[in-house]
Amino acid sequence: MQRVVIDTNIYIDWLNEGRYEDIIFQREAVKHLSAVVLMELLAGAFSTRDRRLIRDITLPFAKANRIVTPTVSIYEEAGDVLRRLQRLHGYSMPSAYGLVNDVLIALSARSIGASVITQNERDFAAIQSTRPFKLLVESLTSGKS
Repeated sequence: MQRVVIDTNIYIDWLNEGRYEDIIFQREAVKHLSAVVLMELLAGAFSTRDRRLIRDITLPFAKANRIVTPTVSIYEEAGDVLRRLQRLHGYSMPSAYGLVNDVLIALSARSIGASVITQNERDFAAIQSTRPFKLLVESLTSGKS
């Protein structure tokens, strides 16, 4: 069965649509939660209800030992990717640093052989040009009822 790491933007859409069961109960792939995605979700969870919902989503991942955390070597590799994005693709330093979380998500997924599912094709494709990893792009309208 395919392993996937779902990017923050997909979770936000699901949560805004009240489809959080899709995250927990969907069975077509083995899902892993990136610790970076968890941080991004919590950073935007201003209400008690939102924080509780994120905890509810996180718990099954934690129980199944499926939270992916970047290692020191992934951080080192991320520095190389960010430098290459600046040199090869003309990203400014602030633009490249704006991709830090996406680079960590991509490299963490790669380390476990998982695909990244995202709506952010531009940034993840740029990252992919410096380090190959599996990328699945979901359009803004796909999967919506």
